[in-house]
Amino acid sequence: MKKMLPWLITILLSITLIAVVAFMLLNNILGDSSKDDVKVERISADKRVEVTSEIKDITTNLIDPEHIVKIDFAFQLDKKKTKEDFEKIKDIAIKPIIISTLSDVEPDSINGSKGKDALKSKLLNLINRKLQETTDGKLVSIDITNFIVTQM
Repeated sequence: MKKMLPWLITILLSITLIAVVAFMLLNNILGDSSKDDVKVERISADKRVEVTSEIKDITTNLIDPEHIVKIDFAFQLDKKKTKEDFEKIKDIAIKPIIISTLSDVEPDSINGSKGKDALKSKLLNLINRKLQETTDGKLVSIDITNFIVTQM
């Protein structure tokens, strides 16, 4: 009996551990998924135009001085008041952020969709920080509407 006691304890602990893990997995799989659902707000085309601002014809060197980029952006903001504030500061605050961010980018890293997504994500974070200093609104999304990378 003394020799079997450690084996019995090990088996009982194993069964208990397996039951706890199974319970946790079932809870995650079959549990309430409504708290993880993302609610997408659909807006009309008129509303989207009302809260979208554009910056066109940004031309700057990339980190490699042999390559330049010409790019246009569309910025979707959360409300009309934020768009008005954005329009006021876009040439003096937003455009410099874009140019300095682009000047740190390799030509090869921006050519693919992953590179463009990374650029948009970085710009979204940087511009939202700037917007929080000047307004109570936020930038919702950035779209690249024109994009050319060329060698000089």
